[in-house]
Amino acid sequence: MAFKLEMYPITYLARYDSETKSWSESWIQSDDISYEELQKMRPSDQQRVLEKRNQFNIPSVSYTSQYGYGCFEGMKAYPRKDGKISIFRPDQNAKRFANSMRGLYCPPFPEELYINASKEFIKKNAALGYVPVYESDWEKNNFATASAVYMRPYMNSEGAIGVGTAKEPYVVICATSVSSYFKGGNTKAVTTNRIRATPNGTGFIKCASNYVISALAKKEAEDAGFMEVVYLDAIEQKYIQEGSSCNIFFLLENGVLVTPELGDTILPGITRASIIELARQNNVTVEERNISIEEVMDSVKECFVTGTAAGITPIESITHKGTEKVFNNRKPGELGEKLLKILKGIQYGAIEDTNNWNVII
Repeated sequence: MAFKLEMYPITYLARYDSETKSWSESWIQSDDISYEELQKMRPSDQQRVLEKRNQFNIPSVSYTSQYGYGCFEGMKAYPRKDGKISIFRPDQNAKRFANSMRGLYCPPFPEELYINASKEFIKKNAALGYVPVYESDWEKNNFATASAVYMRPYMNSEGAIGVGTAKEPYVVICATSVSSYFKGGNTKAVTTNRIRATPNGTGFIKCASNYVISALAKKEAEDAGFMEVVYLDAIEQKYIQEGSSCNIFFLLENGVLVTPELGDTILPGITRASIIELARQNNVTVEERNISIEEVMDSVKECFVTGTAAGITPIESITHKGTEKVFNNRKPGELGEKLLKILKGIQYGAIEDTNNWNVII
């Protein structure tokens, strides 16, 4: 299923007032059609409903639409084994979103508002049946095909043309249901000469414009027969940075798990931070440091990428300058599988959340 544009009927909208220095909040309800009713409609009627849901009352000409000046978050709510719904670590998304807005020199969205709006958003849409129901069969493949709610909070500037920064931004929260992010088939990756982020740039911000390069590089990789692309650093084209839209991890032959250290070219992923904590809690040595493509080609036995959408996805090989490095005989590695089972188990309420990461709705 992956991402769909079947947006939920209720949307959150906030607007900053530069005079009062405060945020006003509102809820946009395009319709009150339940999920069950929608599925019974004729396809043409369904399409009209869904098209209406994609129309938000924000300016079409803005710094965001014209220049890619904006930021967003990706977060998920999960149907739980106990029948409840939970959002995974929304406090961390709230903090990152505020930091992104500060990085864009616009008024940051208050973290408390973010968390409360996210909780209320799930409640309102769940009341109309737009949250998937837990299925025990998901446990058979470590929730690889499980459904969840993908929430997309994003910032949009006020109406504007001419390069500038937002003084009265909008914040929107919308959502759709998702399952597996990557397409089926191979899980091969290839390095690219394209640069995702440069020092003193916007790589640490979940900035809309960053993803243009990601889309181009990923398309080029897919056209060449790969699932994923891997970026190298902008200065030396030597050190691993990220995947197309996800952080990346490498398990060395000596059992040490390595991921590129955070800096202004690396996005501080929520899933990345969670995996580091879970690995250490399971007695795995984790290093956040520079790792060169040469070290990857010589000393790595397992590789996986992480992200809200990607979860934990194994990478079977990386090809660099025509040479392919195969990991674990092209099979998912033992550590990645173990961490995936723990992470998804926590998110779906199948195992105990000892870190108190879930916010139960």
